[in-house]
Amino acid sequence: MNNSIKIVTWNCGGAFRKKFKAIASFDADIYVIQECENPETSTDKAYKEWAGNFLWTGENNHKGLGVFAKNGIQIENLDWETNGLKYFIACRVDGIFNLVGAWCHGANSPTFGYIGQLWKYLQLHKEKLGDSIIAGDLNSNIIWDKWDRWWNHSDVVRELAEINISSFYHKYHKEEQGKESKPTFYLQKNINKPYHIDYIFGSGCFHYNIIDLNIGQVQDWLAFSDHMPVILTCQIDADINC
Repeated sequence: MNNSIKIVTWNCGGAFRKKFKAIASFDADIYVIQECENPETSTDKAYKEWAGNFLWTGENNHKGLGVFAKNGIQIENLDWETNGLKYFIACRVDGIFNLVGAWCHGANSPTFGYIGQLWKYLQLHKEKLGDSIIAGDLNSNIIWDKWDRWWNHSDVVRELAEINISSFYHKYHKEEQGKESKPTFYLQKNINKPYHIDYIFGSGCFHYNIIDLNIGQVQDWLAFSDHMPVILTCQIDADINC
């Protein structure tokens, strides 16, 4: 790995085999893609060739969660137990740091849908996160907190802060949770219904080395998906100590 890394997270809205060339234009080191096909079962030759170095999880081969890395970057599946939570992939990147890819799903849960899935995942693995980056579609924002619920978005943010993990976007752009000026999602592809629900969080040591944190432009990406890509570039040192 070079001494800098570019990570992109994007909910592609399905049919990723038709869209991967667009996101590949970022020339990222790692892509965390929600609602993508399983490359192992895909019949699209170009997609399979591009997705040569990947981890994938899901119940539907046409719409799951994938982590894709450039050739030469090692992504070692850590096989962290999910207990049926949807959907998470934990891996070790080049033996340097942990990456958790996330797609917080409703999971047919009457009580712990969406951000509740991440809250439960943290209860399982919080002590393992250490030098970690968490990237994905969390389907959540502090604006939807409920007063009588103990696993709100703000609760997850607070629990992550307890282990020195926070949002790159909010650090870089100096904005508060729930007051984001740059949307990552347009409900029903309606530009009048913007929300910020996709995130990249990371340990404090990474925050000192942010080069750039950007959100894809609506005019470039709305034709592909109702979500905009989130793009992080930061310095990574092999001897990083979080």
